[in-house]
Amino acid sequence: MVRRPLGNHHDGPDTLLVTTETTTQTEQVASPSEYDETEALRELITPVRVVLWDFDGPVCRLFAGHSAEGVADGLVEWLEGRGLHALLTEEERESLDPQVVLRAVGRRHPGSDLVTDLEERLTQEELKAASSAMPTAWADPLIRTWAALGLRLAVTTNNSARVVAKYLDGRGLLSCFAPHVYGRTDDLDLLKPDPHCLNQALLAMGSAPGTALMIGDTPSDYLAARDAGVPFLGYARTERKEKLLRGAGATAVVASLETVLRAVRTAAHPLARPRPRPRA
Repeated sequence: MVRRPLGNHHDGPDTLLVTTETTTQTEQVASPSEYDETEALRELITPVRVVLWDFDGPVCRLFAGHSAEGVADGLVEWLEGRGLHALLTEEERESLDPQVVLRAVGRRHPGSDLVTDLEERLTQEELKAASSAMPTAWADPLIRTWAALGLRLAVTTNNSARVVAKYLDGRGLLSCFAPHVYGRTDDLDLLKPDPHCLNQALLAMGSAPGTALMIGDTPSDYLAARDAGVPFLGYARTERKEKLLRGAGATAVVASLETVLRAVRTAAHPLARPRPRPRA
């Protein structure tokens, strides 16, 4: 007797329950492309003992309900109110990314009170954004699954560590990471693509780069991982992001963390490994 179980169709590929008089066997039947992708991911994640997550993108969309463009405009207006209009180029003033504005000021006035004040203003805006951030699909169960399997997790981000802690605490995920949250410092030269925050995490967790994995969604994440010697997995929810990641050199890129979760589960339970459908 062959029957298809009821359940959430997002939990993985089609599952057929094959029942005989003496045994019950579960087989996952995946398309060849699904099988190949899952197998490739399984090979990537099998040696991993530490996972370094970028925050805004792989874990959540931080500015989903609090416009990043509005935050960038606010920082520009704050500078202009202090007579510092000429401090930014026209392109920087029109940037949609508040990090671009902060970095620009940091390059021209490194270590100054101006940079400290501007960074704190950005942190306050990020804290507001954390309240309406949108969780990335499948991130929560992937984080919980890896933590349950005994892997050690860290956040390595250009956002404020205070913001990360607020978001994770609100999702009940802080215990999966704490105390390993490494965020923006006053020294803006140490932001990714500099590997500083990744190296901090590896040192604190006593992990060799080759046993770690970085999950990120920008070229700066990939470059930081490359320079730290950490294998990289790109998350690209749009074709544009995938093109940028691959253009930077990333070779392993997924459009959904569901694919990663499936690979983690099959790596943890080899008997549940999907069987490919015969090729035409």
